[in-house]
Amino acid sequence: MASHIVGYPRMGPKRELKFALESFWDGKSSAEDLQKVAADLRSSIWKQMANAGIDYIPSNTFSYYDQVLDTTAMLGAVPPRYGWTGGEIGFDTYFSMARGNASVPAMEMTKWFDTNYHYIVPELGPEVKFSYSSHKAVEEYKEAKALGVNTVPVLVGPVSYLLLSKPAKGVEKTFSLLSLLGSILPIYKEVIAELKAAGATWIQFDEPTLVKDLDSHQLEAFTHAYSELESSFSGLNVLIETYFADVPADAYKTLTSLKGVTGIGFDLVRGTKTLDLIKGGFPSGKYLFAGVVDGRNIWANDLATSLATLEALEGVVGKDKLVVSTSCSLLHTAVDLVNETKLDQELKSWLAFAAQKIVEVNALSKVLSGQKDEAFFSDNAAAQASRKSSPRVTNEDVQKAAAALKGSDHRRATTVSARLDAQQKKMNLPILPTTTIGSFPQTMDLRRVRREYKAKKISEEEYVKAIKEEINKVVKLQEELDIDVLVHGEPERNDMVEYFGEQLSGFAFTVNGWVQSYGSRCVKPPIIYGDVSRPKAMTVFWSSMAQCMTSRPMKGMLTGPVTILNWSFVRDDQPRHETCYQIALAIKDEVEDLERAGITVIQIDEAALREGVPLRKSEEAFYLDWAVHSFRITNCGVLDTTQIHTHMCYSNFNDIIHSIIDMDADVITIENSRSDEKLLSVFREGVKYGAGIGPGVYDIHSPRIPSTEEIADRISKMLAVLETNILWVNPDCGLKTRKYAEVKPALSNMVAAAKLLRTQLASAK
Repeated sequence: MASHIVGYPRMGPKRELKFALESFWDGKSSAEDLQKVAADLRSSIWKQMANAGIDYIPSNTFSYYDQVLDTTAMLGAVPPRYGWTGGEIGFDTYFSMARGNASVPAMEMTKWFDTNYHYIVPELGPEVKFSYSSHKAVEEYKEAKALGVNTVPVLVGPVSYLLLSKPAKGVEKTFSLLSLLGSILPIYKEVIAELKAAGATWIQFDEPTLVKDLDSHQLEAFTHAYSELESSFSGLNVLIETYFADVPADAYKTLTSLKGVTGIGFDLVRGTKTLDLIKGGFPSGKYLFAGVVDGRNIWANDLATSLATLEALEGVVGKDKLVVSTSCSLLHTAVDLVNETKLDQELKSWLAFAAQKIVEVNALSKVLSGQKDEAFFSDNAAAQASRKSSPRVTNEDVQKAAAALKGSDHRRATTVSARLDAQQKKMNLPILPTTTIGSFPQTMDLRRVRREYKAKKISEEEYVKAIKEEINKVVKLQEELDIDVLVHGEPERNDMVEYFGEQLSGFAFTVNGWVQSYGSRCVKPPIIYGDVSRPKAMTVFWSSMAQCMTSRPMKGMLTGPVTILNWSFVRDDQPRHETCYQIALAIKDEVEDLERAGITVIQIDEAALREGVPLRKSEEAFYLDWAVHSFRITNCGVLDTTQIHTHMCYSNFNDIIHSIIDMDADVITIENSRSDEKLLSVFREGVKYGAGIGPGVYDIHSPRIPSTEEIADRISKMLAVLETNILWVNPDCGLKTRKYAEVKPALSNMVAAAKLLRTQLASAK
């Protein structure tokens, strides 16, 4: 019985790659320094898996930004604006595509399926001249081989690559991206030939789009692609890997009929219905890579349950053709539980990070070979029983309060237009009011203060004094810039979810449980292990302090329940919506406390609402119903004069615009600039939006500073489809990842652009 890992985290147990990337971007270290850190991380990952007894170890899952951008580089699909003239793609071109540079913006970034990971969206069209321009997959295979580790090189499959792309600017939106299949397959053939020549015996093609609702034309593209590649596969074993959901019946039929394919991988954690398809018939002689160990959560595997699943599958495909695997890449989980020194032993016994999941995969594969580790299985059974019976998991009062929510849709009593009138009378804002999304730059000094306070190296009094000074600085800067609705900059927060989770019951926190979100950006998701409640106010102290520093409206800044849920490692012993309702009630308490404290603008961020939408259409309505309901619960009791904002970023919102309207927020700020303003197309197509809306006017994930004219042009495009009295002017997202040297001129230009448009609108009357 063999074992397989789909992919592994790249950042390192202490975020070594993050710091190496940022040092390189800041010009403090060389490309060679960055490459050395990366090589050391790859070496340790491969050796770790080899030492754990894993048979099929992946390579080319390491990336300096993301695996789709790596594929864009491999295919030489560089948009013309980056000035690339051919040859092997280097860091300058690669990172310009990812982050932009002083003269051109970055490519669009969006969510990787329904995860909090992101990828850079390829921009393709009929004029793209594809060429083999990054030999990374072959180089990393050879690198592992030189270390004595024979790996399975992993490539993003050709069909999924095209389906995850978009037509480039100037290309008709109706352009068929799949028409480019014939242009990219020759490059895949070159890569396959080089890998075969280097000694590879297996190649893994990730085709995760097979779990989505695909039409017959799209499914036919898979059949065509792998038929075309079949001759190149001679002498190789080929694995097609799927993940994140069930494979639909028609896609299963296509997948199991592909030419030249040796093995097929399925996510059997989030794709439990796929089990029935496998039991109903699996092609004889092919390997089944059974993803029974969860690659997206941190709970220890229920080994007894997984073993029963594997034994049932063994009866279908045969012992020699069954491979134990992870459900998806371990990229989406934390690296190693060994690094967690502050979790108590009971909770720790319930968990498994990437390093522990490797051990679980190996233990399951060994037991099927007759080598059961009795002590390991016994400890696992005891931990499963402990988690089910622990009193810390259940709070009866919370469960009763959540159950009492049934029967109401929790809408505010008046219409949004009536509320906006009441709010305008109170605040008297100009047309095109300016604001920011919440956070301001997190300086090294600020991080040091928080770190020292957590380590008890400074007193609470010293900490409050330092944070107050930072808030005062941020408030004064916004007043100098003449921003209309202010934020306090969130200097007390390292992370928008972690900050709230630390103050809610039912949450636990790691020291080094970092997970990559994009590029060098890492997050440390909280662990929701039990029922959730709010013991005391969380933000009122800081928001009230900030409001006392200015006569302008000061936003109270909260993270919404759906985002807290989707950006956490969530308990798997009750439905997700039940946990979300519990969080919503906790945030509702905070909203009402902020209002009582005199805060008249409260932003409840739902940055992650879109990413939680299921990958299958049939499951969307149920999710959107409880997710939108959860948001409404948080603010259903506030006064008409209290303005409720929400914020969303880096997803495709057009297909859920009616659910966004149903959230009934007074103002929504939403990412727009990096995605070529595709959000505006919804309004061009006639969707009526009566609440306030602030489509982002510039991309904060790039160091590039947009000019006043550029921002004014964006605002003008918005005014062509949105009413003047509902449009807000703001950046795409929070500013914490930027430097003040970038933030000050960008915000100054943003305010100047808003004033320019106000003058033009006034003179046009």
